Amino acid sequence: MDIVAVEEHFWSREFAAHFLGNFDRPPRIMQRLEDFMTLRLEEMDAAGIGTQVISHAPPGGQKLAPETCVAACRGVNDTLASLVAQAPERFAAFATLPQAEPEAAADELQRAVEDLGFKGAMMFGPTNGMFSDEKPFWPIYERAARLKVPVYLHPALPDKRVSEVYYATYAESHPDLLGAAWGFGIETGTLGVRMVLSGVFDAHPDLQIILGHLGEGIPLQLSRIDESLKRPANAPTEFAKTFRNNFFITTSGFFSDSALRCCIEEMGADRILFAVDWPFVDNAGGVGWLKAFPTDPDTRAGIFSGNARKLLRL
Repeated sequence: MDIVAVEEHFWSREFAAHFLGNFDRPPRIMQRLEDFMTLRLEEMDAAGIGTQVISHAPPGGQKLAPETCVAACRGVNDTLASLVAQAPERFAAFATLPQAEPEAAADELQRAVEDLGFKGAMMFGPTNGMFSDEKPFWPIYERAARLKVPVYLHPALPDKRVSEVYYATYAESHPDLLGAAWGFGIETGTLGVRMVLSGVFDAHPDLQIILGHLGEGIPLQLSRIDESLKRPANAPTEFAKTFRNNFFITTSGFFSDSALRCCIEEMGADRILFAVDWPFVDNAGGVGWLKAFPTDPDTRAGIFSGNARKLLRL
């Protein structure tokens, strides 16, 4: 079976040296993030994954100082391109962008796509306190639409002000409350909603955005969000229509039959891509789950690889 996994990560120590903050990870995770041709391929082969679309692990370009971000992102994209070139039949890539400099980020996206053969970009969280739906970031989306490549919006930790008010009571006893258990989804789901409300898809109707983790909760809430935003007191918006036309969602780290059924019903199976979130999540669990998911062969094949191959022109 042809399997393409689209949210899979690596780590560059040289790039990470530029980050504003400390981002140490457990040894098992770091071993896999920094290994490219041994453990990675062994675990892909064991699970039957033919292709990984690779991006730098979080945090990304939003955690860089403005004076270093452009050169750092250019360097890490060149590094990733050289790694992909070692096994181009097994790997593709998403660019890391210098989010603090949106015009330069658009230029780097174009260079990564046209010169390095990348399939799009991955962006992470707010930049200097600004959500990336805001107009200063629109040059990135204009360029992505023109290049016909998607932008993957990856979770990041909540703003410190939000963490203090919403999560501090339980952050010490349950630290992942701020991350995959809740904070990641709230942050990135909020960004997804803001992207629709911002008008960026009116300006660039062909722009395609990818959200992981089965859409960060939006598909479950889609009908309610759509109905609420159409009430007379609010600015009219075709929220559900826009979301279905301009977003893809992935299975990264979210292997639930009931959740996937909801997403298929709300989005359509052709808007769903397979992802594992390796090495934070093991390949075998994600592949085994989708193989066992009760659906027809065409739907399974589309989610496993066909939709990604079409969107990313693999």
